[in-house]
Amino acid sequence: MNWGYMPIGENYNYSLWEQPDDVIVEALTREMPLLQAMGINAIRQYVGIPPRWIQYIYQRYGIYTILNHTVGRYGYTLDGVWYPSVDYSDERLRQALKDEWVALVEEYRATPGLLMWLLGNENNYGLTWTSFEIEALPKGERDAARARYLYSLFGEIIDEVKKLDTDHPVAIANGDLQYIDLIAEECKGLDVLGSNVYRGISARDFFQVIKDKLGVPAMFTEFGADAWNAKEMREDQVTQAKYLIGQWQEIYEQSSGKGRVGNAIGGVIFQWSDGWWKFGQESRLDVHDTNASWPNAGYPEDYVEGENNMNEEWWGITSKGPPDHRTLYHVYPRAAYYALQQAFRLDPYAPETNLDVIRSHFGAIQPVNAAFQARSDRASQLGEEFKRVRLSGLRMEFETYSTGGTNISTPTAENPQPKLPAYLGFDHQQSFFTDFEARPADNISGRVSLNILGNVGVNPIDEIFYENRGRRRAVEIDGELVDLTGLERVRVYQAEVSWDDRWFRLDGFYRTGHLHWGFEGDFFGIYRDAYYGENLDIYNGEAPVGAEIAGKKWMEGLKVAFGPQLWWGANPAVYVKYQRKFGRFDMAGIYQDEFARQRTTTTSFVIPLPPTRRATLYAKTNWGPIGIELGGIWAGSTKVGETFQIAEETDDGYNIYVDQVKDSDTFGGKAKLTWEHGRWHWYAQAARAGIVADGGPTEPITFTDWKLKDSGFFNQTNFISGLAVNIGNYQIGPNFLWQKPIVGPIPGWADPPAEPRNLVEDPFAVRDNRETIGGEILLTYDPTPATWFWAWDNDVRENARLAWSLGYVYRYLPTTMDAAIGILEDGRTFFPFPGAPPPKNLWEVNGRVVSKLGYNTRVVGELSFGRAAPNGWTYDPENPDPILTRFIDRFSVEGRVTSGPVAFATFLKINDWGPFDYHRDFNLTFPLHVMGDLSYSLGKPAWFDNPNTKIGLRGVWRSLDVYSNRYCPGRTDDECDPSLPGDDGTEWEIRTYFHVSI
Repeated sequence: MNWGYMPIGENYNYSLWEQPDDVIVEALTREMPLLQAMGINAIRQYVGIPPRWIQYIYQRYGIYTILNHTVGRYGYTLDGVWYPSVDYSDERLRQALKDEWVALVEEYRATPGLLMWLLGNENNYGLTWTSFEIEALPKGERDAARARYLYSLFGEIIDEVKKLDTDHPVAIANGDLQYIDLIAEECKGLDVLGSNVYRGISARDFFQVIKDKLGVPAMFTEFGADAWNAKEMREDQVTQAKYLIGQWQEIYEQSSGKGRVGNAIGGVIFQWSDGWWKFGQESRLDVHDTNASWPNAGYPEDYVEGENNMNEEWWGITSKGPPDHRTLYHVYPRAAYYALQQAFRLDPYAPETNLDVIRSHFGAIQPVNAAFQARSDRASQLGEEFKRVRLSGLRMEFETYSTGGTNISTPTAENPQPKLPAYLGFDHQQSFFTDFEARPADNISGRVSLNILGNVGVNPIDEIFYENRGRRRAVEIDGELVDLTGLERVRVYQAEVSWDDRWFRLDGFYRTGHLHWGFEGDFFGIYRDAYYGENLDIYNGEAPVGAEIAGKKWMEGLKVAFGPQLWWGANPAVYVKYQRKFGRFDMAGIYQDEFARQRTTTTSFVIPLPPTRRATLYAKTNWGPIGIELGGIWAGSTKVGETFQIAEETDDGYNIYVDQVKDSDTFGGKAKLTWEHGRWHWYAQAARAGIVADGGPTEPITFTDWKLKDSGFFNQTNFISGLAVNIGNYQIGPNFLWQKPIVGPIPGWADPPAEPRNLVEDPFAVRDNRETIGGEILLTYDPTPATWFWAWDNDVRENARLAWSLGYVYRYLPTTMDAAIGILEDGRTFFPFPGAPPPKNLWEVNGRVVSKLGYNTRVVGELSFGRAAPNGWTYDPENPDPILTRFIDRFSVEGRVTSGPVAFATFLKINDWGPFDYHRDFNLTFPLHVMGDLSYSLGKPAWFDNPNTKIGLRGVWRSLDVYSNRYCPGRTDDECDPSLPGDDGTEWEIRTYFHVSI
């Protein structure tokens, strides 16, 4: 049996063997007796299981382990470089893999319960590496040349293993019988040919070919059938059981002494339980996807020519239940389990077992009867999950707040104010979330989450938060102030729907996020990432709202997205993308049309822009180690004919001219080259965008997380180039950016009629595309590059005891910008600032540390300091704004530590902006700002602020000065006057919380 333990919600990064011993024992106690009762005598395990657990499983349950090393199938680290596609011709890599095998055999060879060594897993299907030598071969010879390197390495490893261990046979796990002649030539010492075989109910000539070509025993290292009918879009246990019965009957008949080929020694069923992670790999891990990812005519019940019918997440002969807080779960046998339990009662090597006995025995096993046996297990599972509509989640948050301060404008509780924070003192809050899930069919699911408010605290010093929508409001009615309560007590927090049809896949979302298309041909970043974390709740954003539809069959490669706000601040729009391969080129085209304007916003981070229309074309190819990407964009045609100012500096000031947008201003282009060879990684990119040819931010990371990137903004020409060099466990990465707008900004100090442009009222503006010459250097230490340091979820995935980065960025900024957009105090009305910061060079240092000190202990830290500028600025010589018109030298360090169920988070900020966007807009800073949060969780603490059951205590303390909001050293005419002399103020909050999440 291909056995593994993978809870719903986890993926390949999860390892049972890294859990505490009591969790491992409980997991084995739940599963091994079921395997034992079924008649399983061996399981296939990948390297990573400690020898003591192999021995434990054997001695307690009588089940052997086939130990499988993938030989670089899914990537390999060499000299500090992670290679996702392994080049088996690299002598250094070959030696490293052989050394690994020597160490493996020496560690495991004396382990009771070890049955067999197994090399690889369909490595012949992963021969994708390229080099100039490979590219120089005729196309038909390239794969065979790669394969010979692979199998010659297998042969060398087999020889090394046999020198050290003569007690255990050595096998390979090939992809079917591809390259069997090369195996015969290169793997002379092979004891058993293992093969992953998906030919349907019969392997046909499989056993005869192995006998003729190799003359060694044969076994299936993977085989079976999925339990999903892709044609009828339903679970089909009966058909799955039918295939496994037929496949095992053939194995029995092909075993020694039955009169047929006689070289079958058994098989390893794929697989024990469903793999909920397999389709998305890193996304939708808690969704049982019904997507069919490859076609196989050997399973005709649901095969349609030209369509996929193999469902990766449904191969288990048991289904999974939900995990508890220790990641433990139950499995529920399907019909195939009971059918094979009957099959294995026949001893294939008993003296009386012949072909007639085998055929009679297997013929008496009825899949339908096995399905009836499985119904009680299915009923148990559905009793746990419910079937059509269920309460799938419940979250309860109870919090208290105690606040205080000195020299502060916030009043005491005896004299509250309408705005937040309303007073200093004590308050409390309750917020409840309920998740309802509907599943009208197995391939359609929907979820809606409601937020229900109890009391809403009005004294938290971080005054912007999701629940503050329900605070009391005083309104004037007939000349009297009346307190309104009960406002927005119930609100839809999130909703999503998924429909996986034969013809399409539809995903609808309301505040649940979606990924950008940067990996799918969106070279210009026009369809943006929509995961915002806690920021979306803080500002009460209502995005993303819309749906994506991905075509199947003849529509494969077509994707459509539409909705009123597909990413935060987006206009109502429709996006259409078509992507496919033409020869050696990956091509993609995107068309986008915005048909109305978004009118609301709650933060300057997402100011809605005037509607536009875009189309892009993209092509990508590789030649050996060189990657080439080319793209063109047409955008902003809705702005053709609009006028704009141009400022020309003279000795006497500025001459102001008026021009208008032309058709030629709507076009842009971009080209990118990459080159990788061993430890060397280099890229160069050049782009030119017409003054209204607006794209979006660069989402994919190139090699490492450089800060200097193409902003995607219109009205610019740029060039970027960077080099990342790996030296052992270190990577050093210099990077360079040059960019310049085609039409420069309007300075805020220019005399009328000059007026700085802004993105709301003008066809374009100079902001992120301002003239810049930038350089940076990034140093990274990562001894485990397979868990990539720059992955979005590295805080969870990183498995190094210590990994860190340190980067320095310098920006030479010889000009100003056009005006930024700010938000007024009402949180809705946006306005342009009078200007932008003047020319001044900026710099910053950024650092990050991630450490997995043990299974139960993890540390994450971040450092940032440098010279920075606010978003807004004013130019009024008669009444200058001393707060807004200044650059700041800021410092910030943050940290999180978990040990077992205990977590501690903290930050220290010096002369830094406050937590909200308006702080940077108006240049509001705190001299000192510290926070500490200590919590105790049920199970492991959840990272990324994911909900979990915990109790905690949080404290925040700030000092206030003339640059801080709410600073009040004294009053003039009964109004706070921050300009008066006085000591620094203070503001603090102590919060207790109890969160329950199910």
